[in-house]
Amino acid sequence: MDLQATGKRAFVSGSTQGIGYAIAEALLGEGVDVVINGRTEARVREAVARLRLGHPEAVVSGLAADFADPSQVQAILGALGDVDILVNNVGLFEVTPFDAIVDDDWQRYLEVNLMSAVRLSRHVLPGMLNRGWGRVIMVASESGVNVPADMVHYGVTKAGLIALGNGLAKLTRGTEVTVNTILGGPTYSDGVAAAVEQIATAQGMAADDLKGAIAAGNQTSLVQRFLEPGEIANLALYLASPRSSATNGAALRADGGVLTTMF
Repeated sequence: MDLQATGKRAFVSGSTQGIGYAIAEALLGEGVDVVINGRTEARVREAVARLRLGHPEAVVSGLAADFADPSQVQAILGALGDVDILVNNVGLFEVTPFDAIVDDDWQRYLEVNLMSAVRLSRHVLPGMLNRGWGRVIMVASESGVNVPADMVHYGVTKAGLIALGNGLAKLTRGTEVTVNTILGGPTYSDGVAAAVEQIATAQGMAADDLKGAIAAGNQTSLVQRFLEPGEIANLALYLASPRSSATNGAALRADGGVLTTMF
């Protein structure tokens, strides 16, 4: 299917690896010009080089910024220019007991997981509305609906991201601009893979065995495995395209059936 996205311009936050990288690569494959983002110039340069290798005819560039630092965010906003598609993907996660999460940790999670989307959306949404077309996509998580006890701080910020998407969609009433949210399930991103490998090494077992055990232990998962970043990217690609014109203000699941409620 032709997704009719050729010639659009996109910015994907947190896209030098994992889900963000998979989304950037999927967009490039549909003829979208893509600006990626990572914390350091070196990481951005390396990711841009990999994407160009796989898509030599595509237009891809990068902007480095740590979204925990508002001043760095302001710097890239000044350099970003107009975009047709904004993918708010950047995020932090870690398993931490609630009583061990100090105020500075909460602030860092709020800055990266929620305020990044606030600042980016505030920057690009007026231009989208003025030009008459645009797509804003929040990459949230099923953890924003079913907040995990060992990642309360993560779940709370993802719940905020879902709420942000819901509110911003109301600002697009009667236009061809849409704002939608993806509720991703447990995904074997680079960050998750690194954590699994670290735990497996500490426990003296193979990483693949631990990966399988974790997936099998998720009693509500219908797919009974980790998702791959590309599976999240498939939904993001549809939402970023003109083909998704009837979808606005939605929180759509790519969760492998982890959430057990109908809505």
